[in-house]
Amino acid sequence: MKEIEVKFRVRNMRDISRRLRAAGFRLQTPRTHEVNTLYDLPGQKLRKRKQLLRLRLYGKDWTLTHKSGGKVGRHSSRIELETAVSEGRKMDAILRALGYAPSFHYEKFRAEWSDGKGQVVVDETPIGHFCEIEGSPRWIDDTAKKLGVSRDQYIRKNYATLFAEWRSRTKIAAAAMTFKSVNR
Repeated sequence: MKEIEVKFRVRNMRDISRRLRAAGFRLQTPRTHEVNTLYDLPGQKLRKRKQLLRLRLYGKDWTLTHKSGGKVGRHSSRIELETAVSEGRKMDAILRALGYAPSFHYEKFRAEWSDGKGQVVVDETPIGHFCEIEGSPRWIDDTAKKLGVSRDQYIRKNYATLFAEWRSRTKIAAAAMTFKSVNR
């Protein structure tokens, strides 16, 4: 499955909810806590190959995801394989037994919206609020326009990169993009 998306910064959470409703979107999943751990092999082999392995706890549901083949044009595009995991802590133990180690932790609160053609998620992260628009390239651009987002506001970076840039800019030495680490 191919994931095609863009992010953009959200300045006003109430306003984005209002704009989503006005554009015909309906809330699919209310604000839910999400905890993510990225894994890599020694020497950051996955990162060097522009691949990602993530174990996610979203509410009470665990998911294992592999992303690869990243291309960045006007939109970010990657191959995404995902599967439900019934026991996340055991999956973590399996990954570690295979030689993978956690390389980045991040959390957020996420709400999911849909118009039946694609998805917009609203993320409250420790480094700011973002939306992701995911769908076909044309639908992404049309949706962004409906939400008042111009193409020059598109962000095609992942949260690990955004966090590294935030740390560099703020000089805060947080090791993880978690609310506890960032708000020390």
